[in-house]
Amino acid sequence: QILFERVLITQILAFMFISTNLVLLATVFSKPVFYSTMRYILFTITLVSDSITLIISDLLLLLNVFSVPLQVSLCIICYLIVLFCGFITPVTLTAMTLERYVAICLPLQHPRLCSLHNTWNCMLIINALSCVPCFIILSTFFAAAPSSVYKQYKLCSMEMFVAVQWQKQLKFSVYQSYFVIMLITITLSYVKIMKIAKAASEETKTSTFKGLKTVILHSFQLLLCLIQLWCPFIESVVFENDKVIFSYVRFFNYVVFYIAPRCLSPLIYGLRDEKIFLALKVRVLFLRSW
Repeated sequence: QILFERVLITQILAFMFISTNLVLLATVFSKPVFYSTMRYILFTITLVSDSITLIISDLLLLLNVFSVPLQVSLCIICYLIVLFCGFITPVTLTAMTLERYVAICLPLQHPRLCSLHNTWNCMLIINALSCVPCFIILSTFFAAAPSSVYKQYKLCSMEMFVAVQWQKQLKFSVYQSYFVIMLITITLSYVKIMKIAKAASEETKTSTFKGLKTVILHSFQLLLCLIQLWCPFIESVVFENDKVIFSYVRFFNYVVFYIAPRCLSPLIYGLRDEKIFLALKVRVLFLRSW
């Protein structure tokens, strides 16, 4: 009964957020301004990565709940996609925070630094940074796992990629490095923007404080995403001590640190951004008319 309730809750939440993300994606691709401006392009990246993460992680959750084994090679592909997209979101959020920092603290430099050309370069950097953990974890798995394991059928979970202790320690070091770097970046950006907001004139105070609120929401969203990087290590410790509590902890982590951060992007830009909100309103009314 409890397991059924958990699955039902996660399916409802996942369906709601995936549907919302897909509507927003259709909206941002409907107007040229949304794919020619840095912050909207970065927002689109988060929507795509969040949608992919939710769809694949939800599918893997259902396979585990119903004890459906998956070929290890296919499991590796699914896990790497989730891991890659899972890192894209916090890295992109950090880039979005820096974009807001440039817009508020360096307004004269903003058109040059956040040009379309630099946006594509920024996307390449985001993808490269997100690929590094995938490459490290995959390399350690290939180094430790025998070749026969790839044709086996197992329940797909993160635990199967950690065969020896040094893999767990290396994975923890990579995650911790990303956690610290992104946390420092967003904290410094917030402090700088806060100083500008306090010194802003009455004419610019409204737009400056709106940018500050956006950074605060990004900070909260990023914090949830960063805590997500710690979840596998917390879960592994709990699993070794009590498997019953482990099931509760994993469910809590999935809802709070995997699903919840991915509902904040539509809130931050889908409802608070005037251009997207108007375009979304037109699209929703058009759909209703049909």
